[in-house]
Amino acid sequence: MAKRDLSGASVLITGAAGGLGRSLARRFAMSGARLALLDVDGDRLGSASAEFPDAVVLAADLVDPEACVYAVDRVVESHGGIDVLINNAGVTHRSAFIDTDPAVIRRVMEVNYLGSVNITSAALPSLVERSGAIGVISSVAGFAPVLGRTGYAGSKHALHGLFSTLRAELRPSGVDVTIIAPTFVDTDMQQRALGGDGTVTSHPQSRVGRQVDSAAVANDVFRAIERRRRFVAIGGIGHVSHALATLAPRIYERLMVRSLRSELDR
Repeated sequence: MAKRDLSGASVLITGAAGGLGRSLARRFAMSGARLALLDVDGDRLGSASAEFPDAVVLAADLVDPEACVYAVDRVVESHGGIDVLINNAGVTHRSAFIDTDPAVIRRVMEVNYLGSVNITSAALPSLVERSGAIGVISSVAGFAPVLGRTGYAGSKHALHGLFSTLRAELRPSGVDVTIIAPTFVDTDMQQRALGGDGTVTSHPQSRVGRQVDSAAVANDVFRAIERRRRFVAIGGIGHVSHALATLAPRIYERLMVRSLRSELDR
């Protein structure tokens, strides 16, 4: 299958104010893409607007369906349509389920899952019209258990179910759906992780292997969408985890629990 030409494409990125979202904006900008950057954090968007003066920059809460429709309308009005949607926005928590207020898990699900539902629903008519592409930033937690992150893993598993099915529905339209599952990425997301009570946790993070540079992840995402890939695991630990979780789930679980046991310390 021919590569997707991303030069000059209209690319909408959620969670674009910092971290991986900002790295994604830089990588797509290198291809000459016309950017639309969405984030709930209006203050952080200010620096994004300064870095990408030609981009459409909008503060939007993806949990609000009407805000998503408004944002997409502004992008279509400015760019004429949307060729690529990158569902990147997300939050995480780190706490044992028994110590976690259900409201925290509900919040994670609202942002990670329903936020992607809302913005994808709003953008889909334009994506279908232009035979575009959808990129979904998932995680190792999207296909395997990760200790202390029941709500996060649940939201990412839900994304896999949603977008794998949507891919099949959209096949006749020519819209590609690429699910990307990185291992631990070197961003400030974990510094903003919620604890079981809903406040930002001070509990030290446990991780397996080295963190992956966000610019390298952004480049892998770009190449995956360009090459019309269905699923990509990123990072050595990501590849090993995918293989073990698929072929030897009990072994994966034992190794994962051994590495991340401290996440359950009170």
